[in-house]
Amino acid sequence: QFVGTWHLAAAVSNCSVFLKMKDGMKSSIITISFMPEGNLAMKLVWPLPDKCQKFELLFQRGGQAGHYMAAQEKRELHVVETDYSHYAIVHQLQQSGQEPSIALQLLTREQDVSPQLLQKFKALIPTVGLTKDMLAVLPKSGECQEGAGRHSR
Repeated sequence: QFVGTWHLAAAVSNCSVFLKMKDGMKSSIITISFMPEGNLAMKLVWPLPDKCQKFELLFQRGGQAGHYMAAQEKRELHVVETDYSHYAIVHQLQQSGQEPSIALQLLTREQDVSPQLLQKFKALIPTVGLTKDMLAVLPKSGECQEGAGRHSR
C-alpha cells in the first residue's frame, strides 16, 4: 500500500548539505516499489536548477515493520506514520560521517499539503532531536514530472 508515487512536501534535517541547499530546494518526486524479497526500492527525481537529478536507493527490510536499512551507506529508514492514501512521515538516519545525519520527511500523494498535516509534521520535529529552523517546506515544481517536457508549466 506504500508503493507508488509520492511528493516530498517538507523535510527537516541536520545534514549540512541539506541546510545549505534547503532554501532553494523544490519538491522532489519519489516512487516507491517493493522487491520480491520484501526489500524497498526508492527512486527520487530532484529538480536542480539546471537538470533533473535521479537517484535510486535500495533498502533491506529491518527487524520491525516499517523499518528498512540501506547497508552500503548505513542509512536507516523508518516509516513513522502513514495512512497510505494521503501522507507518510519518514524518518531517516545515516551513520556514515562524524555526526549521524537525521532527516524527517513528509511525503504526500498530492502536491498540496494541508495546514493540519504540516502542523502534525512540525510537532514531530523535536521528537527526533531536530529544530524548526532546519525545516524546508518545499514548493512544488512542475519541471521533473515523469514524461513531461523540461519547460511545460
